Amino acid sequence: MIFPGQSLTSEPKNAPYENPPEMVEPEEVVMWHLNRLSEPERLDALLDSMELGLDVVTLTEGILRGAVMNGRHSIDVSLIVAPVVHEFIKNAADAANLDYEEGFPDDSKQKLDVKYAINSRKAKKMLAEFKGDNPVPKEVEETPMDVEEPVAESPKGLMARKDKTMGAL
Repeated sequence: MIFPGQSLTSEPKNAPYENPPEMVEPEEVVMWHLNRLSEPERLDALLDSMELGLDVVTLTEGILRGAVMNGRHSIDVSLIVAPVVHEFIKNAADAANLDYEEGFPDDSKQKLDVKYAINSRKAKKMLAEFKGDNPVPKEVEETPMDVEEPVAESPKGLMARKDKTMGAL
């Protein structure tokens, strides 16, 4: 575990991630990760994690961060190889017939809202054609209800400003 100020009290270049990485070529890093993830024990652990509800994005980030922390490659290279590792994990889960979450934000509600608006518009147009009316029906305008404006009360209290209509004593 790393604590604040620890870098000031410990020997520099003591942690693996503080030294130059072992691999710098993205192709080499991809092959290293895919070979490791293809090992039966690691693949089983990976699929078990997915069965327990861990999503693909979280697994990918964890695997890559662990390799960066151990000094295998840099953060920059992990950003480059992340899509390949992500796709490998996804394909492994598909091959095992697992039901999994990919981990990307779900924008399906927005898609449904747009689809509903499009279908509603199409339905209005079809109804108008069926009735022989205008293709686009006019919307009914709502009139605002009569609302009384609140009456401001004059301030009261020892430090309240006096109203100009009130005379001086």
